[in-house]
Amino acid sequence: MRRAIAILTAAAWLAVAPAAWATSPRSASASAAAEATSPHSASAPAAVSFHSADGLKVTSVKQLDARLLALTVQTTALPGTQNIRILLPSSYQQHPHRHYPVLYLLDGTSGQALDWTTYGDAEQITAGKPLIVVMPDITLNGNGGGWCTDWPDGAQKWETYHINQLIPWVDGNLRTIANRNGRAIAGLSQGGFCSLSYAARHPDLFSVALGYSGAPDIWYDEDSRLGAMTIINLTELGLTGVAPDTFFGNPVTDGINWAAHDPATLAENLRDTRIYMYWGSGLPGPYDSSPDPYGMVIEGAVCRDNDDFQARLDALGIPAYFKFYGAGTHSWPYWERDLRWSIGQIMSDFAHPMPLPTQITYSSGDDDYAVYGWSVDMHRLAREFSTLADAARTGFELSGSGSATVLTPPDFKPGRSYSVGLFGPYVDTRQTLRAGRDRRLTIQVPLGPSNPYQEYTAQAEAAGTTVYTTNVTIAPV
Repeated sequence: MRRAIAILTAAAWLAVAPAAWATSPRSASASAAAEATSPHSASAPAAVSFHSADGLKVTSVKQLDARLLALTVQTTALPGTQNIRILLPSSYQQHPHRHYPVLYLLDGTSGQALDWTTYGDAEQITAGKPLIVVMPDITLNGNGGGWCTDWPDGAQKWETYHINQLIPWVDGNLRTIANRNGRAIAGLSQGGFCSLSYAARHPDLFSVALGYSGAPDIWYDEDSRLGAMTIINLTELGLTGVAPDTFFGNPVTDGINWAAHDPATLAENLRDTRIYMYWGSGLPGPYDSSPDPYGMVIEGAVCRDNDDFQARLDALGIPAYFKFYGAGTHSWPYWERDLRWSIGQIMSDFAHPMPLPTQITYSSGDDDYAVYGWSVDMHRLAREFSTLADAARTGFELSGSGSATVLTPPDFKPGRSYSVGLFGPYVDTRQTLRAGRDRRLTIQVPLGPSNPYQEYTAQAEAAGTTVYTTNVTIAPV
């Protein structure tokens, strides 16, 4: 029944989408017009100087008013130029030694960096707050975007841009609190997926993650998967102008890549993240004097998606705040209200951050990954999930197949020897390793025979994906 509803929703979306594309206030032309007529569009000397670094080349800086800066950059990860809006706290110049937390605030499909200050009243909502707000593009010139992934064909690398380039560039140019307790990420619609996906894939970077009418379940639940795939394929074809299955790959042959970016599948990674989700039913609400059918259909799909995500977190016992506010469509007045509702909680979380986990548990479908100072390089025949569990200075567990090279955080005395025990179905041994100058240990971890088929393929479903677990202990000699 739920699948039938999802199919009907997708069909309705197809019927209304062309008109929506032409009339959306977040289109490139509308955004450009808003920029041209903005009372803050006059150029002024920048109060902050920015330098190129971390793969970003600064090409333009404009100070639009006392707090708002507009920048353009070129990145090695994406074609063309990218826009970034930055809101500085009003006290930034008066307190030259103070460091501030950062809220990364993402727009949605066919949006641009200027949207949150043009349509979402972000400048007024954050006025008086000791907070830096960074609003990057998640699209190229207001097209459909790329769903914040590094595309399998390598043409666009959105995650590389946002995570590996933008964040260190911001920390290198502004006085930020440059750790997870000083970062939150939020987004609307497609940007809501991005904020939860980035937080799940990089829990050591963000302490707070928020989704405003987002899509936090694109794979785990079958009904949400069907609706999400339909909308993503339509976005690829009709807005971004690329072939279907460009962003994540073919779900039949590359399901592992969809799952590896899916917040619901990666939910366990969010256990130590404060999560806030806001969405409506899709029915006309208090801000819908002339309801847009597109906004109704999309928010209806969002509603089911968030219901599934809430059920997933509840089943795992992961605490989160879910605000289903009833009637309301997929439109700016509700996202502006979401930001107003949540900004106080964001600031409270910055003031009272969650403690860092004492033991790290993290799952990934990538061949190599790094989290909280741990690095894991998997050696196997086919891509699948692996899990680093209960990782601490005294040891860890690693699950998967094949083998792995694990590099510990810099927690050990340089030159000192440590006894490392490895115990699993295919290993039972102790060895002595010496910490390097970098204070790390490099440990080779056997797991078991590699699975021959990539996880989530028909072959893997038929043959099964075997998971082996090796326990590793670490003690000084």
